[in-house]
Amino acid sequence: MRFVLAIAAFVVAAAMIVLGIAQRTVFLPPAAVSYEVTVKGDLPYTVIDGSTMTALPGKQSVTATGSDTVFVGYGRTADVKAWLGDDSYATVSFNADKSRLVSKEHAAKADKDAAEPTPSETPAANDEDGGDTSQKAAAEAANPAGSDLWLMENVEDDAVIAPMNIPDGVSVLIASDGAHPAPATLKLTWPSDNSTPWAGPLIVGGILMLLVGLWLYLLGINHLRRSRGPRRKGIESGPKRRRLGRGRPQPAAITGSKRRSLGRLRVAVIPALLVGAMGLSGCSQAFWPDLTPDESVSATPTPTATAAGEPAPQPAVTVPQLERIMARISSVTTEADSARDSDLIKTRFAGAALEERLANYSIRDKISDYGAPAPIPPGPLSITLPKATDAWPRTVIAMVKSDDAAVAPTVVVLKQATPRENYKVEYTQRLEADAVVPELAPASVGAAFIQPDSAWLTIAPDKVAGAYADIVAHGADSEFAPLFDTSNDTLLAAITADREKKKKDLPDTASISFEAKAGSAEPLSLATLNSGALVAVDMNEVETVKPSQNGAVVKFPGTAMAALVGLDETAKGVQTSYSDQLLFYVPPAGSDEKATLLGFSQGLVSASELK
Repeated sequence: MRFVLAIAAFVVAAAMIVLGIAQRTVFLPPAAVSYEVTVKGDLPYTVIDGSTMTALPGKQSVTATGSDTVFVGYGRTADVKAWLGDDSYATVSFNADKSRLVSKEHAAKADKDAAEPTPSETPAANDEDGGDTSQKAAAEAANPAGSDLWLMENVEDDAVIAPMNIPDGVSVLIASDGAHPAPATLKLTWPSDNSTPWAGPLIVGGILMLLVGLWLYLLGINHLRRSRGPRRKGIESGPKRRRLGRGRPQPAAITGSKRRSLGRLRVAVIPALLVGAMGLSGCSQAFWPDLTPDESVSATPTPTATAAGEPAPQPAVTVPQLERIMARISSVTTEADSARDSDLIKTRFAGAALEERLANYSIRDKISDYGAPAPIPPGPLSITLPKATDAWPRTVIAMVKSDDAAVAPTVVVLKQATPRENYKVEYTQRLEADAVVPELAPASVGAAFIQPDSAWLTIAPDKVAGAYADIVAHGADSEFAPLFDTSNDTLLAAITADREKKKKDLPDTASISFEAKAGSAEPLSLATLNSGALVAVDMNEVETVKPSQNGAVVKFPGTAMAALVGLDETAKGVQTSYSDQLLFYVPPAGSDEKATLLGFSQGLVSASELK
């Protein structure tokens, strides 16, 4: 009976092991599911909405082919639509039963109401009056590559395979270079659940049944041996005994050492089979049932927005997005500063920050050893304060640490005027050594933009530069002095010391006068958590030097002033203007706090001969 049970156990074990292995081999479903679509219409852009990308569970992968240059990027759906504007584009989505992908064309909004031209009205591609239409289209086309709006982008030749894990509310944009049709062949891929939770139990169970069968088989052999019992043989003499001895060899006795070897063999079989079971079934979760609780089922319901409430605006950028933007800005700044490239720096700078750098380039063109502007580090970011908005313009205040611990962090105020423009540096300041930055909103939430004429602060942002300039001019006698904390203001002290030195060094044949006034750059302000604001403004310091005697001249050979004026001396006098880029903390109205200078930078921006 034991042998019968052992054979049955062997059969069941073989069946379980074969079935378990088959689930991971011949019966294993595919690891991914893919859908392909050919986009028609030769439109320059193709959009895959977030709802399509999340129609199936798991991380997505987009494969785009069909053009010499392939761009695949993704961003917030609202940002993608804003970037497309009125241009024509195609969309890709699932059909009603989600069995295949379909494409749909969206005509340019500007062309919807326009009458379709007759063949005679359409100029030829190289018509003398119409010009080369293909060149015109290329000039007017917008290339999405390099835009600051994208959370991720890939640009390759011929094809792009872009794995991604985007949520609903984020869309994918596919293009070539904006001037040519977007890649026509698209494939979307999602991972499929090809786990076989019973493969592991079947294989391990089969191994255990095999061990049971082996155990039964060994018991059967042992029982068979014992059932024969001891056999005694009588002593016979004569020829019969000799015949038995000659005709049948005596069985060899099993020694004690051989019995111990068989015992060790049986003991070694069990761990060997267990190791084999683990090797066959593996340690992957795909081999075993998932007994973990479903995290999607929450004991506490998540609150949702009410129908009457409007969703809060998203921050202008995410932290990873801003890190890429700052890396690009840092690279452009380094290259432009080194080559004194005015055209290149204009792609990333504007306002007071651009004015200061252009003046520096002009001076360095004539004075080779004149110092370059302070560089902008690529990171890391210690502060990220984006404006919370879905519209434009967008503003971000970032604080970037330097690799040199002795160098103060750089504050950069960025502005994006339109969806298709990149962020530009409007202000740069070095943080004061003792500056205390107020508590700010998390980067994931963003901050409210403070209007220039806001009455919710102790002083409106568009009045800050003028008020501080009045303090520079009149000191403690200024009417605005009570609004500012100047106890640790190193800029104010430096301006005062510099003016005293210039008066002292000036010859008796000349006179000097000073003026401070608000600059022309737009103030940019974002709210702090205590209802105050970080306010970035610029101030101009103007110095005027005139001869004080007839026939006297003002000489300034080899100086930055001479480089800008184009003269080494003048009998009329010279006026020099310096730009001060300032960052203030301004407390909320009704507060006992005072406005505080957090950071600043200075630079010579212009010099001209008096008329």
